[in-house]
Parts: sequence; C-alpha cells; structure tokens
Amino acid sequence: MSDPLEGAFPCEFPIKVVGRGDAGLQAAATAIVERHMGPLEPQRLRTRTSTDGNFLSLTFTVYAESRAQLDAVYRELTACEGVMLAL
Repeated sequence: MSDPLEGAFPCEFPIKVVGRGDAGLQAAATAIVERHMGPLEPQRLRTRTSTDGNFLSLTFTVYAESRAQLDAVYRELTACEGVMLAL
C-alpha cells in the first residue's frame, strides 16, 4: 500500500492538540513542536478553550519537510502527559 502523503513534502500541515485547559499544556506542546519544526511565529498557533474552560485545543500550522518529521512530532506529543489527543 502506498503512502498517501508520498510526494506531498515539503508542505504546510496543521497539527491539532487537545488536552486539559491548564497552563502547562500550551507551553509543553509548543516546546515539542518547535523541537521538531523549529521556531514558530505567533500567527502559526491558534488556541481555543472549551465553553466550560476545562479543555484547550491548539492548532499549529507547520512547514513539514517529511513524513518522518511529522511522525516524530506525533510520537512525542502523544507521549506527553497533558495531551489527550493529537491529530
């Protein structure tokens, strides 16, 4: 089976992270993404808090060089204690 992303790199790619709405999630997720993708400009991060304030959604728009780079980011994000979901 072929990789649907084969030949699609480099490209702009959204990474969505959802977790509890505590102060540490944004800093932890940003550090992970920047470790793999390099420094992000502020406009490359969108945040949204749930109505009750219990959950935080972060969307990072990154410039991905390869599938391996994205896989590494997702592995580290899903291993992060505060992250409930990474898409």
